[in-house]
Amino acid sequence: MPRKLAIVTGASAGIGEVFARRLAADHDLLLVARRQERLEALAAELAAKSGANVRVLAADLSDEQGMARVAERIEAEPRLALLVNNAGFGARGLFWEADLGDAERMHRLHVMATVRLCHAALRNMVPRDAGAIINVASVAAFIRRVGSSNYGATKSWMAVFTEGLHLDLRSIGSGVSVQALCPGFTYSEFHDRMKVDRKTLAPATFWLTADQVVDESLEGLRSRKLFVIPSRRYRILTAVFTKLPVWLRLAIETGSKGPVGARADAPP
Repeated sequence: MPRKLAIVTGASAGIGEVFARRLAADHDLLLVARRQERLEALAAELAAKSGANVRVLAADLSDEQGMARVAERIEAEPRLALLVNNAGFGARGLFWEADLGDAERMHRLHVMATVRLCHAALRNMVPRDAGAIINVASVAAFIRRVGSSNYGATKSWMAVFTEGLHLDLRSIGSGVSVQALCPGFTYSEFHDRMKVDRKTLAPATFWLTADQVVDESLEGLRSRKLFVIPSRRYRILTAVFTKLPVWLRLAIETGSKGPVGARADAPP
C-alpha cells in the first residue's frame, strides 16, 4: 500500500528539518525550501534511512512564481495527507527604520504564501474528507515586543487565520484538521542569521529544542488540537499574559526588545 504524502516548507533546517525527519518514518515527503543542495542532501539521507520516497522542490515562497509552483504541486498530489507551512524568517528594528522590502517580503511569506498553500491543500483534502495542515506561528502571536511589529503581526494573523479555517471545516463536519503551532524561543539557525545573542533574549530555561516543538505538534495533531504551544512554561505565560489589562500588557511589552518566540525554522 503506498504511503501518504507530507509536504514541509522551510524544510532545509530547524523545525522544518525535524518535521521531515519525524514524518519520514511513515510518509513519503515533498520538501520545499530555497536551498536546493541542502534539500537534496536531506532527501538522500531520509530516503536511505527510512525507505521513503523523498522529493524536493526548490522555491522562494516570498515570490509570486514560487508560490504558484508550490500551490500547483500541492493541489495536484492525490496522496496528500499533511501540509506543514513552516517557512519564515525574523527581523529586528523599529518599523520606520527597517528596510521596507524586508517587511513586504515577510508579509508575502508568512501571510500570502500561507493563504495560497492552504487554499491549494484544502481544495485537495476537503473533497476526500481527509488530511491536515500545520501552520507554524509563534508565541509572538500572543505577546509582542519592541522592534518586532511585522513579525508579531504576521504570526498573530496566522493564528487567527488557522482558527477561522478550523471553524469553516467544523461547520461542514469535515474530517480535515488544522493546527496553529506556536513555539517560543527555539534553538536553530534562526537567531544566528539575525545575529542575535540568545543570552540577551531569554534565560536558558525558556529555550526549546526543535525536537520538542515537533513532537508536541504531532502529538497535538493526533488529537486534532487547534492551538499547540510547546512547553508548559509557555502555555502558562500566554494564558496569563493575554488576560492582563491592556495598560499592564503594554508596559511589559514596551520593556522588551526583539521578537518573542522567534522560532527555529528554515529560510524559505
